[in-house]
Amino acid sequence: MELKPARKKFIQTWGALGSQWGINKTMAQIHALLMVSHEPISMEDIMEELHISRGNASMNLRALMDWGIVYKEYKAGERREFFTAEKDLDELAVKISRERSRREIKPALKVLKEVSVVEGDSAEEKHFSEQTKKLYDFVLKADNVLDRITEYKDNWLTQLMIKFIK
Repeated sequence: MELKPARKKFIQTWGALGSQWGINKTMAQIHALLMVSHEPISMEDIMEELHISRGNASMNLRALMDWGIVYKEYKAGERREFFTAEKDLDELAVKISRERSRREIKPALKVLKEVSVVEGDSAEEKHFSEQTKKLYDFVLKADNVLDRITEYKDNWLTQLMIKFIK
């Protein structure tokens, strides 16, 4: 397959997958474009390549930068801003995992902890409290495992274990 059709197919597929992962299609397409580009791209080039408006490009680039997976770069003599994506896939996975935990798991844990303290002695109240406490414990354990996995770059022993797995 030639580069242009392969690149287009990758960007379209990554965009469709993004929708399934809970982010919008355009954000995922911009990320895909930046991830496979060998040099930083201007917002104007992103708009042209993906056929999107300046507002749409700007809003989604800002969101990707908030996630910490897209960076702004400057080129000497250029007034335009250029963008590039995190190229290290291990680092990309760590950043996405941490951000999803912060945005999704931590708020869910807060709600589960709050609602599991239902007062009352009825069978329905006890059942609700037991189930939400079990769910809280499960989600907390999963979040702790995720935290440990994403901290592996700071831990030489975990790095060594990951090398053996690869």
